[in-house]
Amino acid sequence: VRRHKRLRMTTLAAGANVSALFYNAAMPLDRLNVPDTLKALHTAKLHAGHVLMSDMGRALVSITEDSLGWHDPLGGCIDAKLVREKFGELNYQSARNEFHRNARDNFLVELGKHGLGEKDIVACVNFFSKVVADEEGRMKFVEGWAPEGATVELRAEMEVLAVLANCPHPMHPAGAYPRVPVRVTLTDGPAPGPEDFCRTFRPECGRAMEITERFYL
Repeated sequence: VRRHKRLRMTTLAAGANVSALFYNAAMPLDRLNVPDTLKALHTAKLHAGHVLMSDMGRALVSITEDSLGWHDPLGGCIDAKLVREKFGELNYQSARNEFHRNARDNFLVELGKHGLGEKDIVACVNFFSKVVADEEGRMKFVEGWAPEGATVELRAEMEVLAVLANCPHPMHPAGAYPRVPVRVTLTDGPAPGPEDFCRTFRPECGRAMEITERFYL
């Protein structure tokens, strides 16, 4: 995704989940760091105004628009074993394009096209999903969180490799394998100015964007 372009995702049915990883395209060792992002933003959820930060403290993408107010950064990505346990075995040989996909394998397929692999899979963000915790710290998946037409828009703050997997959330209840289409579009947009909402949302957001801008001087 070229710098300052907008990546918009829109659910075409209810119950979507898109697991996402982000990398500095020019230097992929500098990639999404979910723990540092959450510590800097003092949050356990993501929404408009938040900046997703890299290992080097740079801004990878900013969430410029969001219709839900909550996206999950805690649940991780689903793998083949968990898909089999929750939804049963359905492989390509027997089901062709209707086989049961999982985010981890999808990540590996796409990362391999860029010379990256298993060691490069880090904690991801699950857009359109909500996970809450009770007073004892037990996590709970909120079913049906994203209705049809839910949107989130990301602005690339640098040249970004965005890896997306439209697969179930790891905490999605067992049963029928969910198949929810999501439209992804890319559009042009201006660079963020000094009063940009994401830049001013928190001081940490502004610092991350400033560090990124220095990278391009």
